[in-house]
Amino acid sequence: MYCAMAQMGVTPNVCSYNIMINKFCKSKMMDEATNLFKEMYQKNIVPDIVTYNSLVDGLCKFGRISFVLDLIDEMHDRGQRANVITYTCLLDALCKIKHLDNAREIFQDLLVKGYRLNVCTYNVMIHGLCKDGLLDEALTSQSIMEDNGCIPDAITFEIMVCACFEVDENDKAEKLLYKMIARGLLSQTMLKLT
Repeated sequence: MYCAMAQMGVTPNVCSYNIMINKFCKSKMMDEATNLFKEMYQKNIVPDIVTYNSLVDGLCKFGRISFVLDLIDEMHDRGQRANVITYTCLLDALCKIKHLDNAREIFQDLLVKGYRLNVCTYNVMIHGLCKDGLLDEALTSQSIMEDNGCIPDAITFEIMVCACFEVDENDKAEKLLYKMIARGLLSQTMLKLT
């Protein structure tokens, strides 16, 4: 597509670069994506949050965390503020590679800075805590979530209930199941678990 655009004399803009970079990232072609990103600067096309988030997501999925941290610093230096999507991708990657301390530090920093975290961000952190056996901390995060006006969804509860069952905290699981029922969130998956 890019070559065809060039042959027709069409100059790519930030939107067309975003489409290509996102496609390369989703196709696991990170070198091509980063090369296009560099090319944008060479052509004086300023990347936007969509550009950065596509790269952050792709790089996180490849475990290239140090590059992502540099990219977030670059965003800041260029006046582009990382958003909740940027940080959710980073938190997810950190939790998956068992760098929970780093994830916690970033998560706390986001809360202190007043970011309006969404249910996906909380779910990523809660899941990471549960996977690391930190059920009580996960339950606290769920409380903070609700205190901050973010309503847990079925996924939040499924993560928590499964974690409770895994460590034989059946009373806690039961309380969570009752909350799910009261909120109309009990899924077929959860019914099979009980």
